[in-house]
Amino acid sequence: MELYIIRHAQSMNNALEAEDRANYHTRRMADPALSDIGKQQAKILAEHLATKPEVFFDYDIDKREGVLTRRDGYGITTLYCSAMWRALQTAQPVGEALGLRPQVWVDIHEHGGIFLQNGDGYTGYPGKTRDEVLSEFPNYILPDDFGDDGWWNRGYEDTPSMYGRAIRIARDLRQCAIDQPNERIAMISHGTFIDALLKALFNQLPGRGLFHLHYNTAITHLHFYDDRLLELRYQNRIEHLSAEMVTI
Repeated sequence: MELYIIRHAQSMNNALEAEDRANYHTRRMADPALSDIGKQQAKILAEHLATKPEVFFDYDIDKREGVLTRRDGYGITTLYCSAMWRALQTAQPVGEALGLRPQVWVDIHEHGGIFLQNGDGYTGYPGKTRDEVLSEFPNYILPDDFGDDGWWNRGYEDTPSMYGRAIRIARDLRQCAIDQPNERIAMISHGTFIDALLKALFNQLPGRGLFHLHYNTAITHLHFYDDRLLELRYQNRIEHLSAEMVTI
């Protein structure tokens, strides 16, 4: 199974943090949309995934040898995104370019959920409702339990809970690799959660002593050899973006 982990395009919060980091926590939005640059990044990402060749080092586990591989297009068969607005928006041009209906995977959301900082604490918010998502993205596939009163409604998710969620998602992905070995999955998620997920997949200890950084719309490619081997083919690749379009 092939897995492409992709960070969403630049959000309004990302842009705000870059321009006013000192006041970021008092000005951030709970569920931000994409910035103008982010919308451009998402379109560039979509065209890249649909039309550009992919080049990577491929390892044959049985022959115990590697070869530099080039193939036309990414051949993605399934597209997942989180329920956060910036991920939903990033997935829209990607789905259109690939001819796929984005599937909302709630548990690949960013650390904390939908919240705003309130002094030394946090206030949780419900997140978008089923009707709100489908009114903007009518062809998206939502899980049956996606709430009519908002998908979040859980206050603030602490860091240990996020790492536990990442471990569960890693387990689910490994099982998918066994059950559906020919799947080529793209997952549009979020920077801090991607870091936690990669640590879970690589059997690394949780914590911020090591951080797997991803720029906006950066791509990480993993290959699952069923339950025998997980291969990191590349990480945080942004060759589709010009230098002035790279953001964090």
